[in-house]
Amino acid sequence: MTTLAPNLPYPSRLSLRAARAFGWAGALAGLLAAGVAQAAGAPAGFKPDLAKGQALSASCQACHTADGSRGIAANPILAGQHPEYLYKQLVEFKAGKRKNAIMQGFAAMLSDEDMRHVAAFYASKPPVPGFAQNKETVELGQRIWRGGIVAKGVPSCSGCHSPSGAGIPAQYPRITGQHAEYTALQLANFASGERGNNAQMTAIASKMSEAEMKAVADFAAGLR
Repeated sequence: MTTLAPNLPYPSRLSLRAARAFGWAGALAGLLAAGVAQAAGAPAGFKPDLAKGQALSASCQACHTADGSRGIAANPILAGQHPEYLYKQLVEFKAGKRKNAIMQGFAAMLSDEDMRHVAAFYASKPPVPGFAQNKETVELGQRIWRGGIVAKGVPSCSGCHSPSGAGIPAQYPRITGQHAEYTALQLANFASGERGNNAQMTAIASKMSEAEMKAVADFAAGLR
């Protein structure tokens, strides 16, 4: 279910066809994510220290707010995101696999354990729900989220990110409630190759138009 800003209509329920499709896609996504999660697994005996993570996040607050919640739309919401996924992104920023001068600079100062502490801190914060804003594109966004774009070979977003947008730890982030502007920008970056840390998303986004990216990003912002 997606929630729109006041006075915007709710979309229809998930179709049986889409639900069946998710069963197969979700199973495959789960197997892929399991491998990534194992590879990114914490060292034996490691216990995240939320207080340390909070202290280390002091330099992050200017862009991501103190609790990683709803800051400016250009920056992602981190609150409630999977810790494995947040850790993976920090590792890839530090290694230069994901490009962003600011994030690469911050990540370079963190040890592997520091990154795990920071990720655990932001993941521990309750996410703040968002809303879809554009009633003119919500139906298009819903169709793409739930059924993909068959003519272009674009799979449904729900197959990997789940019908509710909750995602799968490590590989597939939580998108529900995320800033629509940020999600659309990431799709555009995947499509252009500017963001090159996920070949699957690059292949998918490269087949989408700007209007389709914005529509599905806005729809995802209001998911529950």
